[in-house]
Amino acid sequence: MGFDKNAVVERYRTGPTDTGSARLQVALLTERINSLTDHFRNHPKDHHGRRGLLMMVSKRRRVLEYLKRKDLEGYRRLIDELGLRH
Repeated sequence: MGFDKNAVVERYRTGPTDTGSARLQVALLTERINSLTDHFRNHPKDHHGRRGLLMMVSKRRRVLEYLKRKDLEGYRRLIDELGLRH
């Protein structure tokens, strides 16, 4: 992988035992999406990998919609921190 998962977990987790909150899931998916985007710049014909990327983007969108419903202020903070939308 092109990113350090542990660093992302340390930065975005909500508590010492958080391993899968919505906030953390979005951060991890964003990091994987960004690293795969770089991968496709070097490998434009990797269509099987592109399908995985599209599935990750869809999953991130669904988790963001959930977060927006449950915690609007946390949603806004997270998209600002990750640089999403805008």
